[in-house]
Amino acid sequence: MANEGDIFLGWSADQAAFREAAERFSREVLAPRYKQTEKDGVIPMDLRRQMGELGLIGVEFPETFGGMGADHVTSGIVLEAIAEGDFNVAYIQLLAGLCGAILARHGTPELAAQILPKVVAGESVIALALTEPGGGSDAGNLKLKAVRDGDVYRLTGEKTSISMAEQSDWAIVFARTGTQEEKARGITAFLVALDSPGITRTHFSDLGQQAVGRGSIFFDDVKVPLAHRLGAEGTGFVQVMQGFDFSRALIGLQCLAVARKALEETWAYIQQREAFGKPLSANQGATFPLAEHETMVKAARILCYRTLAAKDAGVAHTSEAAMCKWWAPKLAFEVVHTCLLLHGHSGWCVDLPFEQRLRDVLGLQIGDGTAQIMKLIIAREALKAAQQG
Repeated sequence: MANEGDIFLGWSADQAAFREAAERFSREVLAPRYKQTEKDGVIPMDLRRQMGELGLIGVEFPETFGGMGADHVTSGIVLEAIAEGDFNVAYIQLLAGLCGAILARHGTPELAAQILPKVVAGESVIALALTEPGGGSDAGNLKLKAVRDGDVYRLTGEKTSISMAEQSDWAIVFARTGTQEEKARGITAFLVALDSPGITRTHFSDLGQQAVGRGSIFFDDVKVPLAHRLGAEGTGFVQVMQGFDFSRALIGLQCLAVARKALEETWAYIQQREAFGKPLSANQGATFPLAEHETMVKAARILCYRTLAAKDAGVAHTSEAAMCKWWAPKLAFEVVHTCLLLHGHSGWCVDLPFEQRLRDVLGLQIGDGTAQIMKLIIAREALKAAQQG
């Protein structure tokens, strides 16, 4: 499993070494704590720091910000390996990649140099604060206001369904600086310290992803320095959409890592478990569903890495990123469900990780863009290509 990418995905020796280090940490440290981390309801600082010490956060950042200067494929390799041991801990790399890229590209060099090394070290987490109570998938219809007042902006409103809302030190907040009629063109991004006066946070009780946690962030006349504006006014929506083209491929690998691990365990189990005098592996009713899942998972995984390779090559990949986002979470849920059932009563027991994996991957059929929105994006890109000939 660890060397699969060397042959089929064209990984370099450096990428294989990243994979080996991440997989070892995932197997020896994360996997044994997967259930306890959920019970604690938080990703512990010691795990974050260990990831940072091993160079497993923000590997694609420039060395000036503490990163390794690696490509985006390598970022996916690291995240995938982490998710095999703990789906939720992989959010640390996911948020670092998404939010860190926005900060590095659109923040001042001084601001990026102040924050990003702490993110890479595991000392700090940046949340993405986009969704609002009345918006959901309509990300361009934001109501949270940012009003310029000299050298500061004053933010008032609410963000909701924010991953790691309580555990994050900073948030990239998308606020309306223009009129409501301007829709996406009137949105601006800000880096906001979440210990600022006027901020309160709440915690949601969710079915899965307990260690990540979701919540709302309320802004009551919160002052944000002008220097913390990311890019020019009105450019925030474009920034986050470009970021999603990266994070959606990472989410695909995050979910597929769980599916691959479940398949690996189930292939081993059906060879050991006997029924009616022979192993389950002699029964096509057991092997055929797993064979179908193997096919789909391998295909989806190649799509995710192809999308990251396209980003590294500077090739448009919006459609492919949307494909990764709608397909991989749905597929992973189906795979884990099948594996749970093939384990029978033991799979139904909370002592095995299947039920937790099932709950964890389900959330990403909702968060970060629903399947319906992803299919709209794919259709839009296909129609655009057809019109161009």
